Amino acid sequence: MKLVKQFMLLVIFTFSILSSAATANTTSEHYVCPMHPQVVSDKPGTCPICGMNLELITRHNHDQALTVNVSGEMQQALAIRTHTVTQETLWKFISTQGTVAYNENTIGHAHSRVDGWMESLMVHSIGQRVQQGQLVYELYSPELVNAQDDYMQAIDYFKQDAQRGKGLLRKAKLRLELLGMNAKTIKQIEQSRETIYRVPFYAQQDGFISKLNVRHGMYVQPGDTLFEIVDLSSVWVIADVFENEQSWLQQGRPVAVSATAQGLFDIESRIDYIYPELDSTTKAMRVRIKLDNPQKQLKPGTLVQVKLFGGPKRHVTSVPIEALILTGHENRVVVQRNDQSFSSVVVKVGMMAQGKAEIISGVDVGDTVVVSGQFLIDSEASIQGSLQRLTDDNAANPPPHAHH
Repeated sequence: MKLVKQFMLLVIFTFSILSSAATANTTSEHYVCPMHPQVVSDKPGTCPICGMNLELITRHNHDQALTVNVSGEMQQALAIRTHTVTQETLWKFISTQGTVAYNENTIGHAHSRVDGWMESLMVHSIGQRVQQGQLVYELYSPELVNAQDDYMQAIDYFKQDAQRGKGLLRKAKLRLELLGMNAKTIKQIEQSRETIYRVPFYAQQDGFISKLNVRHGMYVQPGDTLFEIVDLSSVWVIADVFENEQSWLQQGRPVAVSATAQGLFDIESRIDYIYPELDSTTKAMRVRIKLDNPQKQLKPGTLVQVKLFGGPKRHVTSVPIEALILTGHENRVVVQRNDQSFSSVVVKVGMMAQGKAEIISGVDVGDTVVVSGQFLIDSEASIQGSLQRLTDDNAANPPPHAHH
């Protein structure tokens, strides 16, 4: 029943528009066949092709916007609401969503610098927590064994001839360091004068295992990534910003991030980095925000709300965003010319914020725009514009049977 009522309302509205079109300011009138729009005449008659009565079409001046007349009763039935164009201050503000990600600057990679076998492994699963200095694995490598032996020989030679053995000792110790042995292990070799066959390796930082590519007993070689450790004491938030909101964004702008599920609200930070490329599908620009996360409450993959703040833009001609008719190739608003007269006007839109849109050109302060019910009026204006262009073309080049 509701659909029938809406349909009848649309029919009545269209009939009202067509009936009132003849009263608008015009320069000429033409008669067109509804089924064959190429048939145009300057007087009433019938279509020579189908026999239908020709319909009256009003031709407006080219320098005037197409006008649609809507009676007061019909305006009330369509619940048309209007708003007066004003000049005000718009604060640059964007509310969007973001995703928590690892801070890539805190990711540590564990690599082997020699060939060898994993004799023992102390990390067993992704997500396992490790602390800096904790033993994470022991490696047997013939190359490390030979390097230790060379180092102990260099120590003996240095004791025999300190002047000539000093350089040799320094090079032998540097070799052990470059092969990955830490100072504690090298000190143990100096004191015990014994070769360590299962060389221990320790975690370089606090964090969690985010990637694990090795198991106990496996053979490893230089270049292999054994595992990754990530520190969650700070994280990144990657937020998307769409094209019409990008003009004023820059590094250092203040940001507030909220994660409702974790009970975190309005965490203050700043834009850390703006990625140089747009998403090929959404045409959105990615913005990176760095957040301190001392309690580890924010986990990678968490969705958060992001508010980006800019300064004020003053003396802006604005209309409510709901007044805009977005077609993809242009933006329009419906302007009320008088009590019953409306016209569809192309506007150039600037920034959008706080539910308002900046209008660069198209309407002036004091104009009245329609914010509800404007789509039907704009649709009718588009139909009249199409018929007018068709009439103009056919009037300039009438077909042979057009004036029968």
